Amino acid sequence: MYRLFFALFVSQFILFPAIADEPCQLDGDCVVVGEWDISVAVGYGNKTNPIANYDDIPLYAIPSIAYYGESWFFDNFNFGYTLTEQETFTINLATSYSDERAFFYRWDPSNIFLPQSANTDPVSSLPNIGGFGVQSVEQPVVLNELESRNFTVYGGAELFWYGQFGVLKIAAAHDLLNVHNGQEVNISWNYSLAVSDWRFDLTLETEWKSAEVIDYYYGIRPSENAYWSEQYQPSSGWNKAIELTTRYRISERWDLLLALRHALLADEIIDSPIINEDYSNSYFAGAAYRF
Repeated sequence: MYRLFFALFVSQFILFPAIADEPCQLDGDCVVVGEWDISVAVGYGNKTNPIANYDDIPLYAIPSIAYYGESWFFDNFNFGYTLTEQETFTINLATSYSDERAFFYRWDPSNIFLPQSANTDPVSSLPNIGGFGVQSVEQPVVLNELESRNFTVYGGAELFWYGQFGVLKIAAAHDLLNVHNGQEVNISWNYSLAVSDWRFDLTLETEWKSAEVIDYYYGIRPSENAYWSEQYQPSSGWNKAIELTTRYRISERWDLLLALRHALLADEIIDSPIINEDYSNSYFAGAAYRF
């Protein structure tokens, strides 16, 4: 039994690597189920931060720790269980991090680990930003210090559909820790192409976030600004992103990597007074070592 080895990047926080319709296109792409998979990518990258007065997030080293059994799996402190695995599709139950909090805290888990479970078939195969929207009332935005935005874990179901032209993923999840009681739905299409020692992964993604999610992370508390806490009342919205990962195999254990992501925030997020961009760009260039 095998799973795709997602050597390197990051959605939710940089890139979500694509699952190929032929899982093991290159030697070393797959690891045996029942064995620990540990790797680290080192290099330089940056993730732009759309939160006003918050610094961009530098990227230097990204570890990955995973273990896949016949049904249960552990992936960078996310857990999952495969309900059914067929030739053309897989259905899992899985947890995932709250990627919104990563903009507020440099050492949030979404800024450290790869969210592999977001695009992983755990048995057979190896994380936006906005500018101010048009406000109906002109009002200077002067905010006090922002209150804490707490970490949470989502839990739900994910479907992977394997086709000739890539993999379609549909996932729905709910806040398990009652931090905001919100929901998210992720829909993405992934395509992988291997040419000699090169591998190219392209992902197109859209993600729906409920009003509870957007309001909790991008809304304004009364202590931050009494006026805007009343004026900004967001509804649900859709983020969109395109991602490209290029990997060149140097040896059995070493790869060279280049990862790029461009994400557009939902209009409902862009309208938040704490947002000063309507996009988020991320990149990483470096090398990955697999232990």
